[in-house]
Amino acid sequence: MDKGYVQIYTGNGKGKTTAALGLSLRAVSIGKKVFFGQFVKGMKYSEVNCTDFVPNIEFEQFGKECFIYNDPTEDDIKRAEQGLAKMSSVLKDGKYDVVVMDELNIALYFKLFTVEEVIKAISNRAPHVEVIITGRYAPKELVEIADLITEMKEIKHYYTKGVENRKGIDF
Repeated sequence: MDKGYVQIYTGNGKGKTTAALGLSLRAVSIGKKVFFGQFVKGMKYSEVNCTDFVPNIEFEQFGKECFIYNDPTEDDIKRAEQGLAKMSSVLKDGKYDVVVMDELNIALYFKLFTVEEVIKAISNRAPHVEVIITGRYAPKELVEIADLITEMKEIKHYYTKGVENRKGIDF
């Protein structure tokens, strides 16, 4: 890839992180390197184990636990800021072909850092780096700079029938 593009997976439906993981698998399957940074998340999601089975992918989580139903703490904000600094460096150094900023939109929604900081990091990336951004509530400023946007729309979900999240399927 000579030129990397910016992709956003957003919306209220399930599948944003899953789509980013699928793209990541596709990329590593032809020898590309992927960095998958997860904002807000610190819980043990199954995908972080893929580094044991799949080459050329690195995961890092910048959260400690999910605060979605509570206000973010000072520690949540600090972790997110450190995560953005790390992602800015990863984007710029060009070591990875694909950089996933998972749940970045949620971090922006909770004002853990500014959209201007994110746009600066994306703008300063190595030219070949493909950027994947996930999370609900994609801000208009990111929508404007994106090259591809997919909105996941919930039509039906088994959790409305009381089905709990299933390891390896939902997390």
